[in-house]
Amino acid sequence: MTKYILPRFSDVIFLSLLISVLLFGPTTFNLDGDLGRHITIGNYILNSQSIPTQDIFSHTMFGQPLTPHEWLSQVIFALAHSGLSLSGAVLIAAILIASAFALVYYDSRQRSDMPFLSLGLTVLAAAASSIHWLTRPHIFTFLYLAVWVYLLENVQRNKFISIWVFGVIMLLWANTHGAFIAGFLVWGAYAAGHILESQIQKQWQPKKLKIWLSIGLLSFTATLLNPDGIHLWGTSFGFIGNTYLVSHTQEYQPVNFHGPGSWPFLVIILLSILILGIKNHRLQISHSLLLAGWTILGLYSARNIPLYAIIITPILTEALAKSLPESRWRAIEANLLRTEKSIRGMLWPISSIGLAIILLRTQALQTYNIYNPSVFPVDGVNWLIENPQDGRIFNHFTWGGYLLYREWPDQLVFIDGQTDFYGEKLTREYEQIISLSGNWNSVLEKYQVTLAIIPTNSPLETALLQHGEWFIIYQDNTSTILKKDG
Repeated sequence: MTKYILPRFSDVIFLSLLISVLLFGPTTFNLDGDLGRHITIGNYILNSQSIPTQDIFSHTMFGQPLTPHEWLSQVIFALAHSGLSLSGAVLIAAILIASAFALVYYDSRQRSDMPFLSLGLTVLAAAASSIHWLTRPHIFTFLYLAVWVYLLENVQRNKFISIWVFGVIMLLWANTHGAFIAGFLVWGAYAAGHILESQIQKQWQPKKLKIWLSIGLLSFTATLLNPDGIHLWGTSFGFIGNTYLVSHTQEYQPVNFHGPGSWPFLVIILLSILILGIKNHRLQISHSLLLAGWTILGLYSARNIPLYAIIITPILTEALAKSLPESRWRAIEANLLRTEKSIRGMLWPISSIGLAIILLRTQALQTYNIYNPSVFPVDGVNWLIENPQDGRIFNHFTWGGYLLYREWPDQLVFIDGQTDFYGEKLTREYEQIISLSGNWNSVLEKYQVTLAIIPTNSPLETALLQHGEWFIIYQDNTSTILKKDG
């Protein structure tokens, strides 16, 4: 009976991360307004039983082709929201993050046979990933990637894994979040590593090569099974290839190493350099490709750091374990490993999720996960709902998702966080308005804007009031709503 009650290290990691994300719940959706848009689209899909392939959420791009590359995660967020409001979305994020790193620990332990070492590096990896803990669809990629790496590693070690499993995962991944491309980068490293190892050793394995190619082909085919077919790839690469949009998206910028949030990432890089400097262990080529490639991607964009941590941690744990000399510590690790393997059951993760649902349904915690009125125009939108206004609206960029969450379909937005859809042209026009550059007022006239909800005391507020045709109809410390006369 004890083996079903005692927690494993993976259970400890799951429970710790679940609690951590839940405690920081409001922070995970108050840093940007995207969650509101995802919930709104998810509700539309559930209510209409259809996936939108044309824009129906903005007046600037209304009717334009829309690639719904996150529709499945949006439905999940909407379902969670229907049961637990914003707390439901936070719980989904918490479960995904906790599950992903519990699997990273398990993978690391399997490769190294050292539970304590695996635990320490997994905690470090989770800390590195925390800079991007947000209740958005990319959180699903955490778990997909952890599963993907674990399965590909098993294929490399000649363990039987049905290739159809990869097709199913990629089918779900491609309909959940655009970072499914990361899965192909990882697959490419493993496949290339196999080819290069075979060439070096002069031992070609046609059957194994066929397996790698089959995984890639099946996975690619699975990505085409989405509402927009092959255009899904164009959407993902189109955004990444647009220098202007990428440079204007904060999470795509390199990490600032002066902030403590980036230090766990820096420690992992230093460990990588240390291990590469040890002469008594050579990394497999596939692992070297992953380490080099994802270190570059992590340094290039902060958004890639959680993915880097998930991919690299098992590699580093195994390499470090093989580099450590024989000692009493290894005997302790061996005893702990035997104990860990004897423990069974999923009591702790399942019970912790159940308890979290019960607690999140209480009135006290229902009011914990709310939009911060000093960050979002909560009171301003309350006023708009009580005092509906006709006309097309111009809105602050980061408030677009929140406005959709509260006002759609009664009010369409000017722009929101979906820059891969709105594109460079509209984003530049938005920037022209808020920076008051050029003939900025003509852009408002072009889109027939007669309402504006913008930060209080912003330069745009002053400029509109000076223009003479605009006047304030509502104002608080966060937002100002202006209307155009006539």
